[in-house]
Amino acid sequence: MSKDNIETSKGIILAGGSGTRLNPITFASCKQLLPVYDKPMIYYPISTLMLAGIREIMIITTPHDMEQFQRLLGDGSQFGVHFEYRQQPSPDGLAQAFLIAEDWIDDSSCALALGDNLIFSDQLGGLLRKAAKQHEGATVFAYQVRDPERYGVVSFNDSGRALEIVEKPQDPKSNWAVTGLYFYDKNVTKLAKKVKPSARGELEITDLNQMYLDSELLHVERLGAGCAWLDAGTPDSLMQAGNFVQTIQSRQGMLVGSPEEVAFRMGYINETQLLKQVNKVKKTELGRMLSSLVKHQ
Repeated sequence: MSKDNIETSKGIILAGGSGTRLNPITFASCKQLLPVYDKPMIYYPISTLMLAGIREIMIITTPHDMEQFQRLLGDGSQFGVHFEYRQQPSPDGLAQAFLIAEDWIDDSSCALALGDNLIFSDQLGGLLRKAAKQHEGATVFAYQVRDPERYGVVSFNDSGRALEIVEKPQDPKSNWAVTGLYFYDKNVTKLAKKVKPSARGELEITDLNQMYLDSELLHVERLGAGCAWLDAGTPDSLMQAGNFVQTIQSRQGMLVGSPEEVAFRMGYINETQLLKQVNKVKKTELGRMLSSLVKHQ
């Protein structure tokens, strides 16, 4: 990870919804606060945005769950970032996030990360920072899946140019799903206001992406076999995500989804600040792995 001077944008993590696919687990706890191995689920998209060089982050969640996120994350200073919080009274679609955060986004470019998505790759940092620095257009990431009908699906022509994005198609034209990570230029709020509710009554992020595509301003970055993308929104995928993180950390000794590690490597916090965080988890394997960062820097 580079500590180079990075031109920053803002980032939103959407951590709302009712988590019905995880009932009864989510009767008592917000989905994005559930553990993915040794960390709360929301740590993973936080780490992703931080790795992109984004340090101004808004967390949008339900009125019922906001206090829990604030208790867990505070103002973000422990990670060298700043968190803002907003309420999403009802889950009316992903594109609604840009309307909720309109005044905060102001005239900035803005990324959106879904609170239940995990993306991991050795090369991910460079791709994210490139996307975050864009002045015009949007960047989304596509990943091959065996059940594309569950996602927004992007199709390509023979030269690899994106042609169309369709939300949950019955007859998918490709197996490339759009992941829950999106980077937009400063026009995103203006365009989000033009999105009309879909048949299911939601402001679809796919419609927003199609607007950029129609204007030839959408870049689709295809993630290869060396990358892992996991949507931890079902019992099976939640377990798969936890097993994946446990395998990488125990076998390779590499931390996955640790805001403390990203903050230290990116130069957002110093050694003293890192050790203060280590002290909070000193009795855990996570604490041991974080402390080893100082020893091996």
